Amino acid sequence: MDGTHPIEIEVLTSLAQIDAADWDACACPEAADGGRPDDPFTTHRFLSALERSRSVGAGTGWTPRHLVARAEGQVIAVAPLYAKGHSQGEYIFDHNWAHAYERAGGRYYPKLQMAVPFTPATGRRFLTRPGWRELGLAALVQGAVQLADEGRLSSLHVTFCTPEEAEAGARMGLMARASQQFHWENDGYADFDDFLAALSSRKRKTLRKERAEAQGFGGEIVALTGDQIRPEHWDAFWAFYQDTGARKWGQPYLTRAFFDEAQATMRDDMLLVLAVRGGRPVAGALNFIGRDVLYGRYWGCTEHHPCLHFELCYYQAVDHAIAHGLSRVEAGAQGTHKLARGYMPVQTHSLHWVRDEGFAQAVARYLEAERAAVDEEIEVMTGYGPFRKAQVEEQE
Repeated sequence: MDGTHPIEIEVLTSLAQIDAADWDACACPEAADGGRPDDPFTTHRFLSALERSRSVGAGTGWTPRHLVARAEGQVIAVAPLYAKGHSQGEYIFDHNWAHAYERAGGRYYPKLQMAVPFTPATGRRFLTRPGWRELGLAALVQGAVQLADEGRLSSLHVTFCTPEEAEAGARMGLMARASQQFHWENDGYADFDDFLAALSSRKRKTLRKERAEAQGFGGEIVALTGDQIRPEHWDAFWAFYQDTGARKWGQPYLTRAFFDEAQATMRDDMLLVLAVRGGRPVAGALNFIGRDVLYGRYWGCTEHHPCLHFELCYYQAVDHAIAHGLSRVEAGAQGTHKLARGYMPVQTHSLHWVRDEGFAQAVARYLEAERAAVDEEIEVMTGYGPFRKAQVEEQE
């Protein structure tokens, strides 16, 4: 720091150790007028729901080590930070780094992770009060690196940060990494048919066929938010989530209690889409609502019906985004099948620090080659998108 504003850094082992208003003054100052935060995932209520429900904490491999920077008698910056005992639930994977580090005789875990657990959604990670952006970001970067270095931890990882944060972190000596996701962009569409009109004829017919097949599953599709979501809906969705978690990760990341915590404090920030047959939900998709973005997060089912996954996760999300004037739908990590459904490849960002200088140099070389490969992959996949050629050229 420059000495003009002495800054104190504190490490919290729980969000309960900081007032929600102080945290959110940095995490979502845009919501001070009562509106929505840009994204709900770094709010005090979301991160606290993870802790209160024991989805993170003792025994999970996600141990809170949140950073708080204070100056002039107030909180000026905060960051969601965790000591990690594994690399699960991150979605920007470093498994190969861990294996190489340990083959070389080092101890990779624990490491530090500045992230929203289990949430591959881009957003600010260095959360600063208005007017303190540059100084607060520098304090958080230096504080996180110092915490990792003094604790002799192998590394620090800042995942799904914004492009601006990636640039700033790189200027401060962190290594920038590029990854890729699929997002749907709202080009001012009036309705779903208007979106379909932007696609090639063949793709347009395919999507219409998929929607018709999905909606003919023998029941109705309902979209619920706020007080419309009842405990029985969460009971049903928990069964869906458990099934998906068991197949993808071995066990679910979130506990059943998380959904009750989220309902208590975040029900207006959630959109739950359910397929109901014979009066009973048989499939569902959970989305979180930001100020200008809809974030698709979880899906599951107890009955399998053709194209129902596409309908609940992708097409219903597009319908909601168009109806509510949202600019984008982020559908989570991976999934090249999203491309044919109008979700186009975009670059995502992370920052990394490795304590061992020799290993850091090897990682830097790897990231340079990986970045070129990601850029090339995005260019190639964009060419295979479903939009009419003129539409693709306009997006580029």
